Amino acid sequence: MRNLFLIFTLFILGATKSFAHFMWIETNAKGKINTPQEVRVYFGEYGHDVREKVGSDTFNKMKHFTLWAIAPNGEKTKLDVTPSDLFYKASFTPKTNGTYTFILDNDKIEVIDFTKYNFGIFKTHYHATAKTTVGNGLADSVSQNPSGLSIADISKKAGEVTLKITYKNEPFAEKEIDLFIPDQWSRKIKTDKNGTLTFKTPFKTQYVVEATQKEETPGNYDGKDYQFIWHSAVYTLPN
Repeated sequence: MRNLFLIFTLFILGATKSFAHFMWIETNAKGKINTPQEVRVYFGEYGHDVREKVGSDTFNKMKHFTLWAIAPNGEKTKLDVTPSDLFYKASFTPKTNGTYTFILDNDKIEVIDFTKYNFGIFKTHYHATAKTTVGNGLADSVSQNPSGLSIADISKKAGEVTLKITYKNEPFAEKEIDLFIPDQWSRKIKTDKNGTLTFKTPFKTQYVVEATQKEETPGNYDGKDYQFIWHSAVYTLPN
């Protein structure tokens, strides 16, 4: 299974880089009312601390994403992004106390023909989330991706992370999930029958979680037929 995943990632990199890329969000874990904070979008391999350059052929294939901020009351605001060197950035200003969820979605990625690698013809759907807390308290992050994978942070205890993962609004039950930190360390964790998993974070660093799913549904995108969709959902844990 790991070999298949590595083969899949080659399509984005022009079959020249043999590591697993995905999109993820970084922002401050704590925010302040009426104080702007930066939200960054990266594309690369988090576990090896690789971040692709904005404007490169690799990142250009990923640039048609949307980025939203979900307020504690459910209000949804689209964020405008501007390019930097290694990331796209947006500015967001919290107006009230509570938990804000940032959601990236990108299903506007070209169809890839990888039949020569016995992997077929497919398109990808990237989804990524992160959260910021303003004030005291611990609240769940928002999960909004009815057409694919989504990861919600439902942690209730300090020092212990609990996530709930859904696929098309149903529990992503008994599936292996990858946990990364940026020094080539990774760990696989399995969800339970409710799509939840709990783990501790022993290292003082930023953790990223990725869930993936192959959807055996053929279709057509931008005039090209595909055999299946590859879903990737990433959650950046507050650091």
